[in-house]
Amino acid sequence: MTPHAPPRPASLMHRLGRFTFHRRRAILTASLLVLLAAAFIASGTMNTLVLSRFQVPGSESITTGERLDRDFSTGSANVLLLVTAADGDVDSPASAEAGAALAAAFADADQVERVHSYWDGASPTLRSEDGSQALVTAYVPGEVTFIREEVLPRLKAEFEHEDGPITVAVGGSDELFREAAQIARQDFLLAEAIVIPGLLVLLIAIYRRPAAAFLTVGVGLFALAVSLAAIRFVAAQVEVSTFAANLILVMAMGLAVDYCLFIVNRFREEILLHDRVEAVARTVASAGRTVVFSAVTVAASLSMLLLMPFPFLRSFAYAGIIVPLAAVIGAVVALPAALAVWGHRVERRRAPRPIGEGRWYKLANAVMRRPFLWGAAALVLVLTLASPLLGIRFGVPDERALPADAPIRVVSDQVTANFTAEETDALLVHAEDADEAALAAYAAALSAVDGIAQVDTAAGRFADGSLVGPADAARFEWRDGDTWLSAVPTAEAMRDDPYAMVGEVRAVEAPFTATVGGYPADLADFRDALLDRLPALLGLIVLITVAILFLMTGSVIAPLKATVLNGLSMAAMFGAMVWVFQEGHLSGLLGFTPQGSFEPSVPILMFCIAYGLSMDYEVFMLARIKEEYDRTGDRTGSIAAGLQRSAPLVTAAAVVLAFSFAVYATGDVTFLKMLGIGMALAVVVDATVIRGILLPAVMRLTGRANWWAPALLRRLHDRIGLREG
Repeated sequence: MTPHAPPRPASLMHRLGRFTFHRRRAILTASLLVLLAAAFIASGTMNTLVLSRFQVPGSESITTGERLDRDFSTGSANVLLLVTAADGDVDSPASAEAGAALAAAFADADQVERVHSYWDGASPTLRSEDGSQALVTAYVPGEVTFIREEVLPRLKAEFEHEDGPITVAVGGSDELFREAAQIARQDFLLAEAIVIPGLLVLLIAIYRRPAAAFLTVGVGLFALAVSLAAIRFVAAQVEVSTFAANLILVMAMGLAVDYCLFIVNRFREEILLHDRVEAVARTVASAGRTVVFSAVTVAASLSMLLLMPFPFLRSFAYAGIIVPLAAVIGAVVALPAALAVWGHRVERRRAPRPIGEGRWYKLANAVMRRPFLWGAAALVLVLTLASPLLGIRFGVPDERALPADAPIRVVSDQVTANFTAEETDALLVHAEDADEAALAAYAAALSAVDGIAQVDTAAGRFADGSLVGPADAARFEWRDGDTWLSAVPTAEAMRDDPYAMVGEVRAVEAPFTATVGGYPADLADFRDALLDRLPALLGLIVLITVAILFLMTGSVIAPLKATVLNGLSMAAMFGAMVWVFQEGHLSGLLGFTPQGSFEPSVPILMFCIAYGLSMDYEVFMLARIKEEYDRTGDRTGSIAAGLQRSAPLVTAAAVVLAFSFAVYATGDVTFLKMLGIGMALAVVVDATVIRGILLPAVMRLTGRANWWAPALLRRLHDRIGLREG
């Protein structure tokens, strides 16, 4: 195939480079003002972010909850009081009197509805097995952030105490998420304190010029401030999760630094051949164009999370679109202007090694001499890392995601260990047009479902298919033939397979209209909606990234190869995550409690981030290889030369990005540890084994086909393709 001619100097990106040189002081002044304004706006961002529940708008569980709240002023018990008797017996006169008084006071508290206590109904599920503890549960309606930031702190201050005949601690699902968000914010501040100075030290070691390191960190701070400010405006319109800020920190600093590494390195090459104005222009026209491709690829990958109708995941889509855009502006506009002023402080102290003398060039040639041997060895390593993925399990999030000494973890651990059933995780069934006989028959059938400890209804309490106690008339009521039921799962069922339990409950045939809600149903509907949309999400991510790489390379083979290599990188990451976080290896060293499963949204989020970042490195390396091929027409030599030019930078960028993510390994929320360690591992494996060995091996084997495209697509690329300068 005939090599493409290099792009004309008067390309749009080349003109942008000249513009940044001639308007350098105005651009730098404007960038500084934007940074200061963004930092001011960003200072209030954390207060605008909210806490999200695992819910699907319009699902059966949500519509059931809305009916129960509207018709019966009830819902899932999202707050509880764990009561411990000082004398070791919750049935002793002193404990019973204090417990009843506590329940009455709790029921009178503002925003608290539907209080249910052991002493009111003597439900066996509200009493611990040894009789030393009991529960008081409540439904607190309202917007989740208001509950967690206004109501819960007040309830904790009012009701928690450790003196008298009983000791009281506040727990429940909303308190669990509230403390998780608080710890995540602390992790954000700790990570911020580590990442910025740590990156500066790394960059000084990489550049060996402090000025280049300070400029790069400055661009990172610009991207961080602009991203946090922008997400504040987004949060004013839609719900954005608190955890989005954690992703913004590492991605803004990591991507901005990555992009700056490529811009600075290209400038160092161009300044050896041209005056400063032309060096800046050519840098923007070549590396700047590649950076734009990279940013579009990352943003496209994460934007697919908008397909998910969940505020939690959509929050990361907003961050994933904003951060690459902010990083590109900093790297392609502000940094070239800075190079126009201080470029002499950035230049290398010594000339780079000629093509053919670098370690990566020699490695690439060694790999291409024996592509089967090297490729097989790398593939075995990657598949070994990926092998634990075959045992992946999905479960529900619980208190084990927090450190063992967190107050809510202490409370939740006691509830799990000491109570046979999960009263706060009850399935709530709305019964429409029912009668007492039909209700009793249905409740008996529900109570026989494996994993259900008891069913409480207006017709009585049922267990193991039989009536075992009277109805709690004060709790359950009839309204025009409608009522509701509470099916309490066992602790074992909630830990084992709550999704199957929800499915079995919904499969029980009712002689009236019945819909199922409650926390386990919320989780089941959330998981089902995720899995329903997963094929479309994965397909679109692959399709979009393949299209972007086609526009850059003009090849249909290179994008498909990149997709396969990315798949291997993802498999290695998830295999390692299963080995560490599901099976618990290294849990002592990393300081977390293994849960034996993954909450389903976490792997999807990790895939979107890691896929985008892996394709990011593919873009950088293919761009240099394609540039060498366009210049020389040498199919094999261009691979080695492109690798020598790009691999050291990709490796340095991977170290920087891996460090940024790995900082969250020091945090206390397991979800953030998983995200940080998983991303760090994916980046390192991708930049070394995948791109350093498998990429040249596969490209050598595919040979002439590397840049092949059908005639029709080749003509299309000639018209609309975007090429490296």
